[in-house]
Amino acid sequence: MTGSPPTEPLASDDVTATTGSSWSDWVEASCRVVDAAGQWRRPRTFDARGPAGRLSGPVDPSGVESSDVVSFASNDYLGLTTHPAVVEAAHRALDRWGAGSGASRLITGSRPVHVELETSLAEWKACERAVVFPTGFAANLSVLEVFAAEGAQVFSDELNHASIIDGCRAARAGVTVYRHRDLDQLESLLSSSPGRPVIVTDTVFSMDGDRADLDGLVELSRRHDALLVLDEAHAVLGPELPAAVTAAAGPAILRVGTLSKTLGSLGGFVAGPTRFIELLENRARPYIFTTAPTPADAAAGLAALSVLRSEEGDALRARLTDHVARVCASLGRIAQPSPIVPVVVGEEAPTVAASARLLELGLWVPAIRPPTVPAGTSRLRVTLSAAHTDHQVDRLIDGLAAR
Repeated sequence: MTGSPPTEPLASDDVTATTGSSWSDWVEASCRVVDAAGQWRRPRTFDARGPAGRLSGPVDPSGVESSDVVSFASNDYLGLTTHPAVVEAAHRALDRWGAGSGASRLITGSRPVHVELETSLAEWKACERAVVFPTGFAANLSVLEVFAAEGAQVFSDELNHASIIDGCRAARAGVTVYRHRDLDQLESLLSSSPGRPVIVTDTVFSMDGDRADLDGLVELSRRHDALLVLDEAHAVLGPELPAAVTAAAGPAILRVGTLSKTLGSLGGFVAGPTRFIELLENRARPYIFTTAPTPADAAAGLAALSVLRSEEGDALRARLTDHVARVCASLGRIAQPSPIVPVVVGEEAPTVAASARLLELGLWVPAIRPPTVPAGTSRLRVTLSAAHTDHQVDRLIDGLAAR
């Protein structure tokens, strides 16, 4: 796959149409291909404040149209979406600045709260500067658009998030995909890199919940003078960079994160050396041409970061760690180093059926299947939160045992 970006094929990619077909014909054919593959999906409505609420929408395979459920599908890992301090901060921002930012950051979009948030994010990540984007997806696109320029060579883990994949597709650099977490292969590829190397990886992988080897990646980046881009979106329980690196020693590192998971708000950010961040502010199209994050989202993220870095935040992470350990123990596993606990079933039909049986028990655990994961690895993707009660976790454990 050297020289081309990683791909994430969709069923509709297989559609071929005659030159003379109308757009309506092409759309209809594309929809039929997805449906025939058994991959047709529709969003459902979840009326909830926290993990428990009313799920409604298109009829699921069990025939249930609306039911009270506990969600084990959210990325609100610490439950900060509903934290009183976070909600209050968003209310105050609405009262002071209104609902929107009105323009991009370089026009009139920046508010004092954006600057405060960026300062706090940089301090949290032990970096010189940080810059905020409307989404984490936009943050990854921006980093790869700017730094994967002509003359560079990107090395991307094969299980990286879709935002990294799309950033690689848009890159003007060459792109090489290395086997998942295979640092020996990565070392070999770096040794013959045709351009300035960029290593990009999730630190916690969103479908498997496993971690990247940060110590090994830092050492490879140092030896090969590579820019290391780390997507830390799911890293609520780590891993952390070595202390010497966070003290500004070592290779150039850009730390990409999101406000919408651990911090319970909406937005993304990149933290790193000052001049790298300034270049993003001047060249990243998703930053230059997109309206700034709303003041309420920025204020909520800032308040959530304050909670995260407090004793209360330590207690929430400890509670989440305990939930993860209990679920993993019930599955006969060593404790997963993240709140993402996949239960691989294999084929699509039994995975969907297992998800439906759990839903009948009032447990919303989504079935993840191709094209999101490779064929034959369809799974139940359990995501845990500190907001889950012990009783809710007990119900999940019992439900997984009976699935």
